Amino acid sequence: MTTYILLMNWTEQGSRNVRESPKRLDAAKKQLADMGGSFKAFYLTMGECDMVAVVEAPDDAVLARFALMLGAGGSVKTRTLKAFPEFAYREIITSLG
Repeated sequence: MTTYILLMNWTEQGSRNVRESPKRLDAAKKQLADMGGSFKAFYLTMGECDMVAVVEAPDDAVLARFALMLGAGGSVKTRTLKAFPEFAYREIITSLG
């Protein structure tokens, strides 16, 4: 499984309906699970992003579909970062020679 960091901000619609946000999170967790992925962590944050999630998905295409589906819901805008675990980081750096 590949790890991704999702940076999320509420849209105007999402802010208006913030009380429904926990239900939307539960639905998103189920949706990603149905696609073969999972949430590893979720945080409400202060600063540039409203929320941050650490998720795993089978591949980039699955995560892209998931992020597009989230955006299509109209409550959040997302930015996605592909994350490399420490062992992969070390392998990449070592491969530089």
